[in-house]
Amino acid sequence: MLSTILGAFRIAEIRKKILFTFAVLAIYRLGTHIPAPGINPKAVSQISQQLSGNSVLGLLNLFSGGGLGRIALFALGIMPYITASIILQVLQVAVPSLEKLSKEGEVGQQRITQYTRYLTVGLAFAQSIGYVFLFRSFQQAAGAQLISNFNLGKVFIIVLSLTAGTILLMWLGELVTQRGIGNGISLLIFASIVARIPGGVSAWWRNPDQTFRVIMPFIVVGVVAAIVFVQLGQRRIPVQYAKRVIGRRMTEGGMTYLPLQVNMAGVIPVIFAASIMAIPPTIGQLLGHNGLNFWTELANFFNPEGWHYVLGETLLIIVMTYFYTAVTFNPVDQADNLRKSGGFIPGVRPGRPTAEFLDRILARLTFPGALFLAAIAALPTILINQTSANFFFGGTSILIVIGVALDTMRQLEAQLMMRNYEGFLK
Repeated sequence: MLSTILGAFRIAEIRKKILFTFAVLAIYRLGTHIPAPGINPKAVSQISQQLSGNSVLGLLNLFSGGGLGRIALFALGIMPYITASIILQVLQVAVPSLEKLSKEGEVGQQRITQYTRYLTVGLAFAQSIGYVFLFRSFQQAAGAQLISNFNLGKVFIIVLSLTAGTILLMWLGELVTQRGIGNGISLLIFASIVARIPGGVSAWWRNPDQTFRVIMPFIVVGVVAAIVFVQLGQRRIPVQYAKRVIGRRMTEGGMTYLPLQVNMAGVIPVIFAASIMAIPPTIGQLLGHNGLNFWTELANFFNPEGWHYVLGETLLIIVMTYFYTAVTFNPVDQADNLRKSGGFIPGVRPGRPTAEFLDRILARLTFPGALFLAAIAALPTILINQTSANFFFGGTSILIVIGVALDTMRQLEAQLMMRNYEGFLK
């Protein structure tokens, strides 16, 4: 593996892509430490302590690389863009005009990407306003004033800065996708989570429970191995291509396979479920800080450490896994593409029978994949309730880190294989 890495750095083109990716990630990490204008730095440390004790905001702070706790320029992270992308993908199924646009090739995808950017700006602006008033509600408990001379102008400047930070991250992520290695948006979240690893290791080492300190490494290794096993698992459907005459040339037929992954939806269902389940407690904490009322009860009911939250997140993950798999892989379109290219599945008639066959196989694969995602996401909460131990990272974070790492390795391996080098995955 070391020789493979050295071989990658010997190639000028790949070396430039890797260095460019690291440079963008370094800019991202720098932006999570630069405070937004108009914020009192002394109050930020006090409010960060309030934030660390909040499970929902702690998860959002993890996705922002700690920028939310510091109220930095990149406090929102890249989550508004991910949320906008998920919304647009869901709307492509519900809105016929968007579905037609998605089938128009590169031009249609560029138009949908433009819509995603516009929606990202709107979501970032709305979230910035909510966070400003939410953090201001923590001032009484923290005993410090976050924004001096609180007025409309100060709020507008802070909101504009946070929104501009998200737009800059969106642009940087797209640059990494075009000129670097891997998916830029996914790598930004990857960097956010990896940056918190030293704190997680320190929290594990300082834990007074000796049993937890001994067992925790084995749990992590087992979870990582299970995630890698499922993420790489696939069902290979054999496909036979017949001989075809193209112009004056006859192409030879051959046998290949259609890979159907066990977890075709990736980590999107987990991110979507965590985002949706974070809305009720966040609204409850924003509106219910003046005492015990309906909003505080709502926030307590959807406490991430409670069974209501675990049950709701599990159901959302399962439903979203099926839905997102259906969006990303259409058996009817796949069957039509096979028929047009002269391919067929042995023992299955082309056309509708092929679509039904693929749909049946996909349904059987999606069910265990959905249960696995739900189990990984709920495992830390269940262990916390049973052992009272503090898990610094959740199953969602581990899924994202491993999924992004595997995808980046595949892309780097493809670059190496094009130049006759051995890849990482052998």
